[in-house]
Amino acid sequence: MTDLHPFIAGLPKAELHVHHVGSASPRIVAELAARHPDSKVPTDPEALTDYFTFTDFAHFIDVYLSVVDLVRTPEDVRLLTFEIARDMARQNIRYAELTITPYSSTRRGIDERAFMAAIEDARKSAEAEFGTVLRWCFDIPGEAGLAAAEETARLATTDGLRPEGLVSFGLGGPEIGVPRPQFKPYFDLARAAGLRSVPHAGETTGPETVWDAIRELGAERIGHGTSSVRDPGLLAHLAEHRIALEVCPTSNIATRAVPTLEEHPIRQMVDAGVLVTVNSDDPPMFGTDLNTEYAVAARLLGLDERGVAALAKNTVEASFLDAAGKARIAAEIDTYTDDWLAR
Repeated sequence: MTDLHPFIAGLPKAELHVHHVGSASPRIVAELAARHPDSKVPTDPEALTDYFTFTDFAHFIDVYLSVVDLVRTPEDVRLLTFEIARDMARQNIRYAELTITPYSSTRRGIDERAFMAAIEDARKSAEAEFGTVLRWCFDIPGEAGLAAAEETARLATTDGLRPEGLVSFGLGGPEIGVPRPQFKPYFDLARAAGLRSVPHAGETTGPETVWDAIRELGAERIGHGTSSVRDPGLLAHLAEHRIALEVCPTSNIATRAVPTLEEHPIRQMVDAGVLVTVNSDDPPMFGTDLNTEYAVAARLLGLDERGVAALAKNTVEASFLDAAGKARIAAEIDTYTDDWLAR
């Protein structure tokens, strides 16, 4: 097969499943760790490679939360957010819906209005400087229970507090022992306020969790949804209703949700007609980025340049960008691909 890496590097892209703290580069994590020396997180960027080697999903959550604990001030929040946008721009990511867990910051003492101001200032500055458009998904950290759900819903729906860039409402953290239906009242509130529903489901649990996300939480996209392939009826439902799956191949291997890349179910998802999007999840923690994930997906699916471009357009279609914005990025993808193949 042709080496697709150069094509992918220049391809205009969107990303829908990528976490705020989980996107902190080793440079930024080390800088934050140096600011807060009481943390166990290494201050040497090279040492972070070993630190970000996970034994299982529970270990990943422990490490992730240790990095969350480095974000303690509005200045930390602003730095992190702006630098994420810089890294995205380097990959030609035109639009991203960044998952943010405000509860993790407000319960650590960051003033809620200062938090909102920090992410919004970073968003606007990044769009002006890099041209990358950011939007927010506020998610509930499932391990923190209903108190976190109530607080996240309040932050997401209160007039005068809700940030301008907020478009969706999610649910992250562990799935085992954290049933989706208990969060229905909070998703109902968020949806009534105009936010779109994008919970994680079916990553480390079975397809019943995906059904719960659809039936109880009104999911319009599913974070991961890896186990959906075990239920042909679920795959058919996802395909018929254009409920996209936010697929993150390297993440699934790093957290042991899938044993090996060769066993990843992305091919079964595509063959079933499901709208599949490719994403990086927590890229520096998993030693990846969005360009790498596209290369992985291209290999698993046997794609050429046109196939990769179609995959990129899936993500644009599944996004919550307005129609004009979708058309603009889709046209960029087509023009870039035509020009590349004409060389």
